[in-house]
Amino acid sequence: MSSDIVLPGQPVPVPRGPIPRPGTGIYTRDGVIRASLVGVPQHSGSTLEIKKIRPRPPAPNSVVLGAITRLSPLQAVVSITVVDGVPLPAGEDFTGVIRVQDVRATEKDKVKIADCFRGGDVVRGLVLSLGDARSYYVTTARNDLGVIFATSEAGATMEPVSWQEMRCPKTGKIEKRKCAKPEGM
Repeated sequence: MSSDIVLPGQPVPVPRGPIPRPGTGIYTRDGVIRASLVGVPQHSGSTLEIKKIRPRPPAPNSVVLGAITRLSPLQAVVSITVVDGVPLPAGEDFTGVIRVQDVRATEKDKVKIADCFRGGDVVRGLVLSLGDARSYYVTTARNDLGVIFATSEAGATMEPVSWQEMRCPKTGKIEKRKCAKPEGM
């Protein structure tokens, strides 16, 4: 049985053998067993259920996902919605700050926040520490961290072409971003 997290509505992997009886956090629609909770599927005896995962606040070394909400010349503000792969309940997001010195590992003095992020970009980052009372300090200074989803000015989902550029598939226009290395590459 996999220990992968499932989200509400996602199909739940079913173990081999007889089809288990749906338990807590499980429902069936169109013959497919689906999750009704965020959690990990567990098979016990003849029952399949979802063990609910309690989201926890970010801590140092937590990998977080969030959307850029505000930019200034010295920092980008991130609304954190996923902590270590666990989505936070609606309305329970945390605020992260990516400072100019935490964008990349090299040439820190040449970083321009506006060339790395835009409002609405979805970013994968690593929590460095608790910042002030309202936010966490987040870094994107590893190859696997940075923008993972961006929309172009033409409204299309952009594709990374290098660690610092994304291309609009509609117009072919290149826009600067601090891209996360795509998974599997």
